[in-house]
Amino acid sequence: MAILMHATLPGVTTEQYDTLNTELQALPGDTFAGCLTHVCVAGSSGIEVYDLWESQEAMEKFFTVMMPVTERLGMTGPPQAPDQSEVYNYWVAKR
Repeated sequence: MAILMHATLPGVTTEQYDTLNTELQALPGDTFAGCLTHVCVAGSSGIEVYDLWESQEAMEKFFTVMMPVTERLGMTGPPQAPDQSEVYNYWVAKR
């Protein structure tokens, strides 16, 4: 079952976000396996991240890869656990 994840990251800048993405993309293998879509919204107090994952397992596997990288970069985790919801339905618009 697909999972929608929403994380609020106060204090995280777009520069930190970009650095993290660059580091994750440089890792061997398919770091983002199982991520169906990803959106980052930048605001005045930090960033908001919305991911659609094909499964809970895929999301958890990504977090085990991502967390050591965030720690190495000196980024702290969110003050609260990301919100997660089981997805009833989703579709991708044709371009």
